[in-house]
Amino acid sequence: MSSDSVLVTYAAPSTFLSSDHWKQFQSAFLAQLPLQNIHWKSSSRPSIRTIQQVNIKLVPIDSVRDEQTTQIPLTVIERPLLNLYIVVCEDNEAYKNVVRKQIKDWHSSVIQRKGQEWLILYMDRPDTKAAATSFFQVKASVLDKIKADFNVDKRDRCVQVAWSPNFDNPATWADVITKVKEGILSAFDASVTQREEEVKRSENQRQMPGWNFCTFFILKESLASSFEAVGLYEDAIVQYDELEASFYQVLREKNLSWFGTLISPGPNDDSIPLLSTTKKPYRDLILANTISVFDFRVYLVARQCTLLGKMGKVVDVGRKSSAFLSAFGKRLLEAKETVPLGFVESWIYSSALSVVEQCDEWALDLQLEESHVATFDATKGELLELARHQLDTLGVQLQYLPLKSPFSTSSFLSPEQLSRHADASDYVISRPDLVSSLKDKETFYDLYIKVTNRAIERYAKARRRKFALKLHGSLAALDVHRGRLPAALQTFTSLPAHYAPHEWTSLESLALSEAMATHARLEKAKDTEWIHILLAFLKTYVGSSEDELLIQTENNTSYMQTLIDALRHAAEGLDTDLLHADNDMLSVRIHCNDIENAETQDGSYLGIAVTNHLPCDIPADEVSVILTGPESEKLRYSTKIASLASGITTLKLFCPMPSNGTHALDSTEIRISRLLLQRQYRPNGGSTQKPRLLKYLPVLVHVPKDFRSLNVSARQPDSIELGKPPRLLISMSTGRNSLSNAKLRLSSSSGAHFDCKSAIPQGDVISTFELQEDSITLKDTEKDVVVSFLIPYTEAPAFQALTVVMDVEYVTASEPDLTRTLHTARLVPTSLPVAVNVQDFFRGPRLFSQFTVSTTSHQFVRIQSAQLSVVGDNPDDVAIEGCGGTRNIVTVTPVQPGNFLFRLISKHGLLQDPLRFTITYRMLRDEVELLVKHAIDDLARENQVNASDVPSLVDASLSVLQADSSWIEPYVVTRVLRIPDVDVPDELSGRLPMVLEEKSKEPLDEGWREICIPVDIPRMNIIAGARIRIPPDPFSKGGSQPTKPVPLYAGQPIPAELTISTSFHWGGGKESKDKAYRMRFDVEELIKEWLVSGRKRGDFAAKDGETYTVPITLIALHHGELALPKVSVTPLPLGGEFAMGSLALPSTETYQMHGAEKVLVLPRGGRSTFILDMGTDPAP
Repeated sequence: MSSDSVLVTYAAPSTFLSSDHWKQFQSAFLAQLPLQNIHWKSSSRPSIRTIQQVNIKLVPIDSVRDEQTTQIPLTVIERPLLNLYIVVCEDNEAYKNVVRKQIKDWHSSVIQRKGQEWLILYMDRPDTKAAATSFFQVKASVLDKIKADFNVDKRDRCVQVAWSPNFDNPATWADVITKVKEGILSAFDASVTQREEEVKRSENQRQMPGWNFCTFFILKESLASSFEAVGLYEDAIVQYDELEASFYQVLREKNLSWFGTLISPGPNDDSIPLLSTTKKPYRDLILANTISVFDFRVYLVARQCTLLGKMGKVVDVGRKSSAFLSAFGKRLLEAKETVPLGFVESWIYSSALSVVEQCDEWALDLQLEESHVATFDATKGELLELARHQLDTLGVQLQYLPLKSPFSTSSFLSPEQLSRHADASDYVISRPDLVSSLKDKETFYDLYIKVTNRAIERYAKARRRKFALKLHGSLAALDVHRGRLPAALQTFTSLPAHYAPHEWTSLESLALSEAMATHARLEKAKDTEWIHILLAFLKTYVGSSEDELLIQTENNTSYMQTLIDALRHAAEGLDTDLLHADNDMLSVRIHCNDIENAETQDGSYLGIAVTNHLPCDIPADEVSVILTGPESEKLRYSTKIASLASGITTLKLFCPMPSNGTHALDSTEIRISRLLLQRQYRPNGGSTQKPRLLKYLPVLVHVPKDFRSLNVSARQPDSIELGKPPRLLISMSTGRNSLSNAKLRLSSSSGAHFDCKSAIPQGDVISTFELQEDSITLKDTEKDVVVSFLIPYTEAPAFQALTVVMDVEYVTASEPDLTRTLHTARLVPTSLPVAVNVQDFFRGPRLFSQFTVSTTSHQFVRIQSAQLSVVGDNPDDVAIEGCGGTRNIVTVTPVQPGNFLFRLISKHGLLQDPLRFTITYRMLRDEVELLVKHAIDDLARENQVNASDVPSLVDASLSVLQADSSWIEPYVVTRVLRIPDVDVPDELSGRLPMVLEEKSKEPLDEGWREICIPVDIPRMNIIAGARIRIPPDPFSKGGSQPTKPVPLYAGQPIPAELTISTSFHWGGGKESKDKAYRMRFDVEELIKEWLVSGRKRGDFAAKDGETYTVPITLIALHHGELALPKVSVTPLPLGGEFAMGSLALPSTETYQMHGAEKVLVLPRGGRSTFILDMGTDPAP
């Protein structure tokens, strides 16, 4: 290949070339090199190419040989691209007589050269400036004449350079360098265009006789070499890619007459570096048409990779080399009669390692990004693994390695070719390390491990775990072959944990299979470790298709049956149960999402389908399904079996625990002796996995309610008294069961504690019971009875509702060997269903209290009665009277509260005993539930309904009422319950509504509850009654008043009387009634209605039972019915005689005795006469 420097010729007068000035000129010119950043815009290319750097070689023009001296295509830079002529002349006459002819002769010779440019450099010498009087004029005239004589194509090819002490200053040479760049670029563009036309013309003649591919290759390669010489590597590699495509076209046409044989192996062809282009005279062989296909392909790949390396694309170098070695290596193996034994393996091995070394050498000068570093390491790992594959082939042929996976699967040879035994002396290999390893087995193993570890290291740095782990597996297989079984077993058992997250099931199954085989060869006991290995293998076997499995067996069914029988035998030898949570060989699917009740006993049946994914039967003892419900309730359905056949098996599982509601599938268990195969279907409580990422979607199962099973409930007691410790009413219904023993335990997630030892039985207890600290035990309880207890508990103040978890362990008389467990939770509200507000009105010795009752929820509350009574013996002889007389049932709704007014008369003032407000109520929901139950019970007594169907019919009716609220308003108004359509038998569709309507008209005396609320009477020291009174005839001076009030007019002063009556009745003891207190009254000023004249404000001494009177005058500001002004009475903060024994202000309430009165004020009558001037003109 040619040099990378561009040739530039120079010419000048011989006197100048032999002078010191020429040496100075040459040195200063070369100091400006190399040329930087030359932008090439070619007409045949869409974008501008930037040539980063161009080196220039100055040569005399006489030293350049003629173009016709060789027929071998050269690069465009092997001939000069620019010719320079240096002119040193300041004399016009000298230029005319001598210099112009010299330039013309030079010009005539250089313009004849194709693809070359020329440039005249005019030098301004400093030693001639003093002799010329008009130096600038002379200089300009000579330079102008040169331009006029030689710039014939309107292109300026003349440039001046000034000779100065700073002759090597870049600014001095700026114009010269610019012209040099333009000249070189123009010549380069013209030469490249000409060469591209020649290549295109040759390519178009490929179908003509005499066309030669090798000649075409050299011609096109000269173009690539030209691009490479100036740093245009991308354009250069495009030429080689096109040459590669042309070669493939020649292969498809099967016209290889321009080549020698496929391969003519030389002495060291199997070991010399792949990317070396100087190891053979490739161009000479191509020109002579004697190059082999092997050498041609190697040369072409070497040139492509060299260009990629210069571009810094070392990753692409590795990929291209790896693909070439694999593809062409297989092609060479097809010509086995012309290739020595082991040549292909040695060539691929040596070439792969040499490419890795060459890429590392190129990468030293590169700054690769982190992502590219990982890819680069992965590429080197692939090359090293390719080299390791050749050792697999050689090792199997030499019987150093066994003819089985993974050693046999990586070879390019067929199993038949691999099975042919070879001796080390049969191989014709020149690589020293291979030669020595083939002669000694241990040396071979060392080399094998060394190359494998190098590949593993590269893969690990590239984060290619799968490939690294696969190579680890091959080292473990080598340990097995070499008899190092403990190390192999450790490797095989550790690899699956790395394969599983990436779902590399084929590699995982192979590693586990080898682990089991190694375990057997070590003759170790089939313990827990072996069981885990086998179960993991069975999982990968189920998850892989037959094509993906790398294990080879003659009969899969018998092989699997042997493993399963061994698993059963190993499980029987375990001391304790072994739980295995990750198993795929057996899957359980719920056959039907609706469960059937057992009817004759407590419990339910669940249908499932078990799928055995193995080709053989699996012996098993029990299948269980666990469902989970609210408050961590778990139901276990199970059945005993003998085995599970391959395929789908349908089973019916039983759970003796009574429950109902919607449950979720939690897990499944299949027992094989002491081995439990479990699968979880719900995420752990601490899982942060999003629902859409869960492995299994939730499976919901509906457990129907069994109305005849044992049931336990919790609610507030029928009578609640505020201020006393809270209690809870727990009721247990035995249903169909005669209980031998039942233990009830209570707990709460709300933090409440239940005092079971202080429980109080309710009603007639017909069984023996024992009270413990944390439980209640019932013994010998008959069926169809309800046992209730009132249990105190410590209240959790932070909650508005109490979560009560009830666990009952019970044994029935019919099944004494079976202990059942009922786990249920109820949410019992701790707040009252109603809220009560009270407002007090003091009127002397009387007190009016208004109680407002409102619901605290969205439900309706039916109030039968509301009573206010004195707690105790009523020593004060207080009379309490309710207003309104006998009232019907009051319905309190969320938008309509109920009001109850009571009057209290106390003879002795403030009460000593507290009051109690008692509400007898019933929730509308409970009332309707009782009506429905009574109606359906009547139908059962009429034999229209079976007694066993009563609970389900009641539940169905209540469900309809809860879903449709349109019946509530009519029922509250008419007291007639009309139920919507209910899913009942046809014979009851007409009868049930009639019975409900009849029952709703009858009085319902049960279900009432009671709330007792303590009420404190507020203390009020002073009750003041203020009154403004206008007499019937306020204008009378004295005497009797008329029976009919006189009319009052607006604007008329009206005498009135203000009286203030004070009472200390509700202020405390008798001693306070003898005191006095200074108080102040203030008449409200209504400036739009009344003017008040007189003592609008004043102080007086207040005493019990006395009245203070003061006259005032009122003036109505307009007519109409006017309310009288209000009067406020407040105590004064004064001590002394009127302080009632205390400096504190007494509490005071003032009521307006005239608050409901209005005064009729008439408009003022009268006549006024006005004389108006009509504006007439005066008399003349």
